[in-house]
Amino acid sequence: MSRATIDWARLRTGALVMAGVVVVLWLIEGVDTLMNHALDAFAIRPWDLVGLDGIVFAPLLHASFAHVAANSLPLFVLGTVLWASGLRQWVVATVSGWVSSGILAWLLTPIHYLVLGASGVIFGWVTYLIVRGFLSRRWPHIVLGLVVALVYGSVLLGVFPLSAGVSWQGHLGGAIGGVLAAWLLFRRDRGKAPAGHRVA
Repeated sequence: MSRATIDWARLRTGALVMAGVVVVLWLIEGVDTLMNHALDAFAIRPWDLVGLDGIVFAPLLHASFAHVAANSLPLFVLGTVLWASGLRQWVVATVSGWVSSGILAWLLTPIHYLVLGASGVIFGWVTYLIVRGFLSRRWPHIVLGLVVALVYGSVLLGVFPLSAGVSWQGHLGGAIGGVLAAWLLFRRDRGKAPAGHRVA
């Protein structure tokens, strides 16, 4: 049975880590701007084998300072909350959303486009936090999932091709990755729990 208390030390650490992540993304965009956006060459290039390495680098790159600014607050808030849940959950949800976002962007985006930005990871975090509450049935997870759904649920419309110049493919991939991470971690935790403490 989990404690329903907040680990403030872990939350503070998460805030510091995510503040550092956001600062790094701004610095990368600053360097990219000074280099006349030469770093964008490391973005995802759909259906180009050379562009597959963009799956690794694309979430670190952005099209402009406005693009970084749009992603900074959700990255900080959601990343901090997820870090407070535990390093393992943060890593699994991040990697799953990161990779699945990149794969679907590479597969589904028309050729001659570049895909970059951290929004796929954000979508993965949103769906992870929401789905985790339904799977675990622990009231702190449920409450947090509902709050995330209320605050950020509308961004999930980004998985549909509604806006030109927005990678709905990457958003969809990130969202799928978040759901997958929640399911995998739930199965792992449930399998390790004593029979009398498993959630039906």
